[in-house]
Amino acid sequence: MPKKSHIRVADLRGYSRLAIDATLGLASLVETMHHNILRTPGIRGKSTQEPATGITGLVYKSIRGVTRLVGGGIDAVLGQLVPLFGGSASSAEREAVVAALNGVLGDHLQASANPLAIPMQLRRNGQTLELRRKALKAAIPDATGKVLLLAHGLCMNDLEWRRKGHDHGAALAAEAGFTPVYLHYNSGLHISTNGQAFADQIETLLRAWPAPVDELMILGHSMGGLVARSACHYGELARHDWLRHLRKIIFLGTPHHGAPLERGGNWVDVILDASPYTTAFARLGKIRSAGITDLRHGSMVDVDWEDRDRFARSRRKQVAVPLPRNVTCYAIAASIAKKTGEPRKQLLGDGLVPLASALGQNAAARRSLSFPKPRQWVGYGMNHMDLLDRKEVYARIRRWL
Repeated sequence: MPKKSHIRVADLRGYSRLAIDATLGLASLVETMHHNILRTPGIRGKSTQEPATGITGLVYKSIRGVTRLVGGGIDAVLGQLVPLFGGSASSAEREAVVAALNGVLGDHLQASANPLAIPMQLRRNGQTLELRRKALKAAIPDATGKVLLLAHGLCMNDLEWRRKGHDHGAALAAEAGFTPVYLHYNSGLHISTNGQAFADQIETLLRAWPAPVDELMILGHSMGGLVARSACHYGELARHDWLRHLRKIIFLGTPHHGAPLERGGNWVDVILDASPYTTAFARLGKIRSAGITDLRHGSMVDVDWEDRDRFARSRRKQVAVPLPRNVTCYAIAASIAKKTGEPRKQLLGDGLVPLASALGQNAAARRSLSFPKPRQWVGYGMNHMDLLDRKEVYARIRRWL
């Protein structure tokens, strides 16, 4: 086995670019705050995002100019080193750090062509699958007609399906004859962007699959479940053939109607933006990715975020995306509370996703998802991450599949 590396030369180039971007952003933030204070507006006065003028403006302009010059030089040197060292095998630790960065800053990484940005791919054992029949046959010589796709959550990667020695996909392969394939994606992009790309990946995968496909199943953890629902929506619009094979989807702690932590973050933005003396600090909250802001209400289609400020409070209703037609869907939720008592904790759900959101329940009938009672299950005394390895969760998945 090749030695696995915690960092690559290309990573150094990516981290260097992030450091330069952060320095430029911080200089602009301080300049905005400086300019607003010099204007001495009232506490509720109008703020400005315009650059400072005079000597003050010249100082900040010089800081940005020097930063770009130094950053460009470092990037050029590292760019020449990348081809010399190539890409070594990646360690699990490196994968985890890069996945977390993509979850928080993934849209910026992609827009700035940062080498740390994760391209969407289907993988097994951390290795990218080439979606051609001959290549798939070589990579998966024991492929069966029962295909299981696993989609990870925010800030995570496909290797993190293995937790405490257990992997739902590997266990289902050993006990039920499924062939697991793991989605690896930039969770900082819009969910709808990832959904469309996932739909295309599935279509390409099944066309090249080395065995006749009898059934396709999807297991989605957290955001991965929203990406799967979005893929079904866009796959139907594109009339993809893979939907004919899709039999079941199991959602593990999926925030179908959003997560309160992101809604809380949005209120912080609003409060900081209310005064010219604090508006500069609102930028710090607004570095969070499009994927994270989509979790405010569980946005899954482009129209939910196109032509609007994703950080602003909006009264425009979101598109209600139903569960895919002719597909049997199941919802598994977790609660940090014990089964009896502790009603307040039960409402909190697994610490990240409330029970109602994970079970698709909503006060508005048009947005409520139709999971029949026999297709809902709640694991008590467990948190969001426990859904990946608790034996009772796996037992429920295996029974349903």
